[in-house]
Amino acid sequence: MHNAFRSPGRLSDGELGLSKAEVYAARYENFRTGLSISTKFIDASCSDDLTGVTFAFICVDKGSARAQIIDLLLSLKIPFIDVGMGLNRKRGSITGSVRATYFSENDGPKVRDQKLVPTHDTKDDIYKANIQIAELNMLNACLAVMAYKKKLGFYVDDEPSYNMLLNVGDMRLVRQDS
Repeated sequence: MHNAFRSPGRLSDGELGLSKAEVYAARYENFRTGLSISTKFIDASCSDDLTGVTFAFICVDKGSARAQIIDLLLSLKIPFIDVGMGLNRKRGSITGSVRATYFSENDGPKVRDQKLVPTHDTKDDIYKANIQIAELNMLNACLAVMAYKKKLGFYVDDEPSYNMLLNVGDMRLVRQDS
């Protein structure tokens, strides 16, 4: 259920109890070809699994797992975008931010060293309390896909940036330019 609000489409009764990989394979098989789906946690030991990967997206809510994946992708010189959100209810209503951070093949280690991306596990993370906000998950994904498409040249990239942080409270987008 935790993933139901992060996922495109409607959760059907038949999907309950299946892995995310199984659910997505069934959803995408009618309009995508050449997909290779497997249920596997990616960690530092998975370099062989990433052979041939030219770009990656990291979408995890566990900082320690994110740290291993970042180090692995950087060691393999695979560019990637990491997304995340930091939410809280300290003022009653939910506030916080959504983030998309680009790690290029060459400058990825410099971006990592800026500590823009949480690589530790947060104890009282509201997001892990089963609060799933579909529109914030969607917005996070949109920021990442648009950044990727800018890198591909699909969208004009007048002012290239490597980090975008959207504040939920005032809807301001803060960018760190390349």
